Parts: sequence; structure tokens; C-alpha cells
Amino acid sequence: MWQTIKNLWFQDPSGKPVFINETAVRIRAGMLLAIPLYMGLTLWSAIFGGHWIVDGNSLHDTLDTDWDGHIIYTANVIRRTWDYTIQTYVLLYALFEMLSGMFVWSSRLSPTILLSSFLARNHHAVWKPLTPKRYAWLLGSFMIVLCLIFFNPDTFADWVNRILGHAVLPDTSQFMAYWIPLLVFVCIAFMWLEAIIGFCVGCKIHWLLVKLGVHKEECLACNNIDWDEIARRKARKDAESAFQQEARKTPESNSSKSDHA
Repeated sequence: MWQTIKNLWFQDPSGKPVFINETAVRIRAGMLLAIPLYMGLTLWSAIFGGHWIVDGNSLHDTLDTDWDGHIIYTANVIRRTWDYTIQTYVLLYALFEMLSGMFVWSSRLSPTILLSSFLARNHHAVWKPLTPKRYAWLLGSFMIVLCLIFFNPDTFADWVNRILGHAVLPDTSQFMAYWIPLLVFVCIAFMWLEAIIGFCVGCKIHWLLVKLGVHKEECLACNNIDWDEIARRKARKDAESAFQQEARKTPESNSSKSDHA
């Protein structure tokens, strides 16, 4: 338990480069998948749910029908307004989780990293470099920020207008495209691929940038590093070194006995 708290999902927190346990990463992705699923349900309700609140006592049959034979009713209805306060807090927490995994020191602030590391402690560790994962979390952060702006356009517009000193964005209407919340379903797909299949879209972005020469750091995830073989080689090397030390000590011991005789 103490070792888990000390190292979290890192092979060596002070190592260069930093490697993290892919098993714990996938467990964490499964946990965080609950957030885009919740946002997807919110979006589904907002788009396909009822847009009017109807008082059942005010719904009356007019005893008339239209040309298609549909019964005509009269009713007092209220236009439904949506409050995204809870969703905003959930998205802010999700943004914190995305950013906290970027660095070793900030990872210690993430509850899901600690919990996933604890759950993965008795499973075989699969070590992957941290850098490609940062691209996945940056991509997730970008989607979250877009959703935050979409759900709070007036607040964001007010901030921008105050900073720039004049009205650039309207603060009384939605200025973002209505397809923006659909990114929630893209996020669900990406996190499902990570948690269930182990396919990391951000890692593929890093690989592509390395191939194009944009990213200078070597794509260590593409080298198929066999950590078990490395451990075996290290054990053999340590055994050979210990044997050589014993071999050197033996002649010295025999020489000492001869001198004493």
C-alpha cells in the first residue's frame, strides 16, 4: 500500500523518461468514462427530451381534429430552461483530472490515479512512456473546454469582453455551433477504446508527429520494450557480477592461507 502511494502508477517517479503503468491507465479511463456518459445523457435529454412543461390539469380536449385525424388539445405550457450548473462542475473536475496526469507532481493530486494504481497493484504492469499519454489528455482537455464554453456562453463572453475592453462576443445568445456538444460522443468513443481495447488515440497522434519530424522525442511506445527480458538480463548480470567477485576473493583467501603456513 505504501509503495502504491509513493510511486502511484510510475515505474520510477524520478526516472528519465517517465514510464507509467498502462494497466492503471486503462482502469482510470474506465472510471472517467462515467463523466462523458453522464454528459451524453444530458445532451440527449436537452435535444430529444420535452422542451415544454405541461400542466396536466390545463390540458383540455377541444373535441376537434385536424385534417389528418389528430385530436386537438389546448394547454398552458411553459418553455423549459436548462441549468447546467452541475454539468459545469462535473466538467471542471474532468478538466482537473486530464491536466493532473501531465506531470509526476500533479498526479499526486488526482484521486483517480491513486485509486487506479491501487486497483492495478496485483496485476501485471505494462510500462508505457508518459509523453504520448499527454497528447490524449490534451485532446480530452480541449473537448472539455469547448463543452464548458458551450454550456456557459454568457460567462465566457463576459470574460473575453472584459479582457479585451470591448464587446467581441455576444453575451445574450449562443455564439457556438450547435454540433459542439456532439464531441461528448467522440470523447466516449475515445475513452472506451482506451479502457476496453487499449487503443490510445493521443498516442497515435504522438506517433504521427514523431514520424513527421514535428516531435523530436523518440516514440518509445513503438519500440516494443520487453520489460521482463530487461529484468532477466539484469538478474543474469547481477549473478555474473557476484560470481566474479567470489572468484576474485577465492585466490586472495588461498594466498593468505599459504602465507600464514
